[in-house]
Amino acid sequence: MSAFTIYGAAALAEIGGCFAFWAWLRLGQSPLWLIPGLVLLVIFACLLTRISADFAGRAFAAYGGVYILISLIWMWVVEGGRPDRWDMVGAVTCLAGAAMILLGPRGA
Repeated sequence: MSAFTIYGAAALAEIGGCFAFWAWLRLGQSPLWLIPGLVLLVIFACLLTRISADFAGRAFAAYGGVYILISLIWMWVVEGGRPDRWDMVGAVTCLAGAAMILLGPRGA
């Protein structure tokens, strides 16, 4: 599985898990929302361990760019808020940074 696929799945799991807490605390939903929220956050953490990187910090830093893009897609698809051009410029900039972090040549 490619790093982007893992990062995408991890982002969906993290956003879904966090949204479950948001729904409970901010939208007045049942505390039962915490059950899938916690499960999704565990899945998120497990997925990040599948990234091929020498250091966890590097894997997490590169994940940040993908997380931003997936968060904007979530906002659009789930919450109905359409990203504007500055959201998209920011996401592309972050993805470029994530690619440099993850794929950049490393010295010996």
